[in-house]
Amino acid sequence: MMRAIQVTEPGGPEALVWTEVDDPVAEAGMLVVDVDAAGVNYIDTYHRSGLYPVPLPFISGVEGAGSVAEVGEGVEGFAVGDQVAWTGHPGSYAEKARVPARVAVVLPEGASTELGAATMLQGMTAHFLACSTFPLEPGHRCQIHAGAGGVGLLLIQIAKLRGAEVFTTVGTAAKAELAAGAGADHVINYRDEDFGDAVERIAGPRPLDVVYDGVGADTFDRGLDVLRPRGTMATFGNASGPVPPMAPLRLSAGGSLFLTRPTLGDHTATRAELEARANDLFGWIAEGRLDVRIGARFAMSEARAAHEALQGRETTGKVLLIP
Repeated sequence: MMRAIQVTEPGGPEALVWTEVDDPVAEAGMLVVDVDAAGVNYIDTYHRSGLYPVPLPFISGVEGAGSVAEVGEGVEGFAVGDQVAWTGHPGSYAEKARVPARVAVVLPEGASTELGAATMLQGMTAHFLACSTFPLEPGHRCQIHAGAGGVGLLLIQIAKLRGAEVFTTVGTAAKAELAAGAGADHVINYRDEDFGDAVERIAGPRPLDVVYDGVGADTFDRGLDVLRPRGTMATFGNASGPVPPMAPLRLSAGGSLFLTRPTLGDHTATRAELEARANDLFGWIAEGRLDVRIGARFAMSEARAAHEALQGRETTGKVLLIP
């Protein structure tokens, strides 16, 4: 038997229970991994609450890293002892995880398992947003909400690597310092002024090519207001709640705007795409061009406290759980 964080009924952070469960088995196509660190992400809160329904009971957590303990039948490219990281499959808040080989990558030499657990979901999300959803180029202006969060800090850096001008929002002076340190050109404290007013004060009416919005309900509509005609709204998260239903005519009235709700799974659907994004990220990290901030570590048994801190906007960068 091993210990894991299990959810038996949807609910608040109290639904996360540290308990004993059966050890995982390396079935065909699977790896069993001794978990060194699990990433905490907003999608974990959506699974826990039932916003994104998943079959019950389940072990929480879709991102982690550790050492391969067993290799299932038919798996190629992995061996016992390899240090690997993954995202896109539940079961990471545990001492051992059963991971489909198709969602895992072998970590490059010099990359720790904590770095792997801190990079996969948020790093590849930032990568597909800036490189695929709306591929940034020099001269583009983008808005990145929650600039001191895990995705935000990485997305700012990748946007600057691609030559864009970056506007970002934060809620405190300390978070503003982190976002500026990541390279943001314009840091707006949304508690002090309306972010749309601030953007237009800095750059004129409707100056943005794209808004990358992981906040959701609180920021979505105002973000549409500051997009240029034929600009793009990429809404990819619900930190403040899901975006309410909207009539398509809203996009027409805004100037033939584009709206997309992308997900990581659709941008890592092939092995080649998964490896290409991971190689870019770990390559930039090794070259010193991308910094991954681990903002907090919690004991895995304290997953409830980690979720409370994340949803209370008390965290910056990546939050990890350590068995």
